[in-house]
Amino acid sequence: MKNSGIRLGTVVVAAGASSRMNGIDKQLAELEGIPAVIRALQPFDALPEVSEIVLVCREGEIPHLWELLRHFALKKVSRIVAGGASRQESVFAGVRSLGECGYIAVHDGARAFVSPQVILDCLALAVEKRAALAAVPVKDTIKRAGPKGDVLETPPRDSLYIAQTPQIFERSLYFTAMERAVEAGREYTDDCQLVEALGQRCFLSPGSYLNFKITTPEDLIMAQAIAAGEIY
Repeated sequence: MKNSGIRLGTVVVAAGASSRMNGIDKQLAELEGIPAVIRALQPFDALPEVSEIVLVCREGEIPHLWELLRHFALKKVSRIVAGGASRQESVFAGVRSLGECGYIAVHDGARAFVSPQVILDCLALAVEKRAALAAVPVKDTIKRAGPKGDVLETPPRDSLYIAQTPQIFERSLYFTAMERAVEAGREYTDDCQLVEALGQRCFLSPGSYLNFKITTPEDLIMAQAIAAGEIY
């Protein structure tokens, strides 16, 4: 796809508390000498379609992250802003800090192995459909359980996907969805839910099973192995 003239403003969110990491800061965990959040930023920084990146983190980490950006020669991060009490508040803080752009990408700082192709495929679909997200089909059979652990349903696997990031939106669409969520006092854990609440469909773009989110210590073991082999 030729993205001539497209300006993609990107928000990378790294403000989580890493509550399931047994005291390890997953965003700053080094993967073969490169912190996970830097690996998450690098593909966006290298793409000409990306006009600007805003990084969202915990307030106390801002000076250290500026040092890391300088050390790894990342050029497109224009601002580092403090996150809020929830993921949604953190994303909104980043989005409001973006300059002029036609499209907005939101990416998790704990997804260290996003590829340029995944980003570009998602952008191309967003340009066509206004809202797109990277996703992969589920591999395992899924069970919906009741409160006592009893199986209520086994949904068909062929219609189930794992949502990833980036999630990319036409700028005006995202701002309308953001304002509506604030007015309604609604909290969402996924940016596509904001847009879906407007009645706008979001479309699935090919993701990658390597583009997983580092959430637990087991994920960090896998991330170290991928970084050591540089197989993505």
